[in-house]
Amino acid sequence: MSARRPRVSAAQARHIALAAQGFKDRRPTGAVTERHFRRALGRMTILQLDSVNVAARSHYLPMLARLGPYDRDRLDRWLWRSGENHEFLSHEASITSMDLYPLLVHRMARRRWKMGAELERDHPGYVQAVLDEVASDGPLSVKELSDPGERSGPWWGYSKGKLCLEMLYVTGRLSIDHRTPGFTTVYDLPERVIPPELLAADAPDQPTAERAMLALAARSLGIATDKDLADYFRTKVTDARPMLAEMVAAGELVEVDVPDWGCSAYLHPEAARPRAVTGATFLSPFDPIVWCRPRAERMFGFEYRIEIYVPAPKRTYGYYVLPFLLDGELVGRADLKADRPGGRLVVKAAYREEQHDETRVATAMAEQLATMAPWLGLDDVAVERRGNLHGALDRALARS
Repeated sequence: MSARRPRVSAAQARHIALAAQGFKDRRPTGAVTERHFRRALGRMTILQLDSVNVAARSHYLPMLARLGPYDRDRLDRWLWRSGENHEFLSHEASITSMDLYPLLVHRMARRRWKMGAELERDHPGYVQAVLDEVASDGPLSVKELSDPGERSGPWWGYSKGKLCLEMLYVTGRLSIDHRTPGFTTVYDLPERVIPPELLAADAPDQPTAERAMLALAARSLGIATDKDLADYFRTKVTDARPMLAEMVAAGELVEVDVPDWGCSAYLHPEAARPRAVTGATFLSPFDPIVWCRPRAERMFGFEYRIEIYVPAPKRTYGYYVLPFLLDGELVGRADLKADRPGGRLVVKAAYREEQHDETRVATAMAEQLATMAPWLGLDDVAVERRGNLHGALDRALARS
């Protein structure tokens, strides 16, 4: 590593990254409003979606982590009904500000989907018929199509209707109007979803758009490697590297060294550099702090993999495991399940990282569970006997 580069300690890097994501912003003391949602999304730039609802749907948890308890229906109305936001494949399926729509247009134009081409070949006229039906009757979900087809299997065994709607969506011929309370996707024509001035605007070409995406990623990450930055908007790292070099030369980024990272890092020049980050919260598996697993391991020494698709006997930690952030470090994790019929938030397993104090982690985790349960409409927290923290956590809950 070059001695000429500025040096940022590992602890400083963590604090910079957390501040960039909004963890140094003051939490609301009263009702959480659209202004707070807007600020939090502005920090993250991207709010990833996921359909799993074993504890809470993924898009609810990053807002809880940054703002504290809030009205989830109010968030959904703001995300999909305010006209301020747009759902597309910016990271994976994600929400971004509507203003970023032009940066994503080049992806729609380039998108090719083998299954979509097979659909058009095997069902001549079907795609146009679906498009015409949405135009005349929309917004529509797949169940509302006159000929939705049958599912071909569980999980991603899409029916021909769902496959068609998704193909039209990813190629920009349809947009997502909203999602229902059950998370069903509802599609409509872009001209009824996207503001006319954005639809009419000249969309930047791919290199220009991706450079702008890298700048947004750098602002939201604070400090990051080239792979971290490329991953944020799912751009190719080989395309990102020359752009990052240009941004360094232009003063838009500062190349720095972080001990033990083993590669160059890029610091946003406007990133806050707090001396400490305090507070405790659970993180969604799809929170930007941890969605890039190599970054989480490099920055926090925290090895994390989502095990939803791992057979139960082979899971290390559990089905829906949430990392636990405490005072700027990832100190533990818990496998959570909302037992809605029973009115309980069930901790199926609880763990702490070995280097962190058991009582401290258990006390902080218990406080967060006691906050999360009523936010989910649950009356109690129950801890099952699994993991190296379950006993201390059960005792801490009993004291609270």
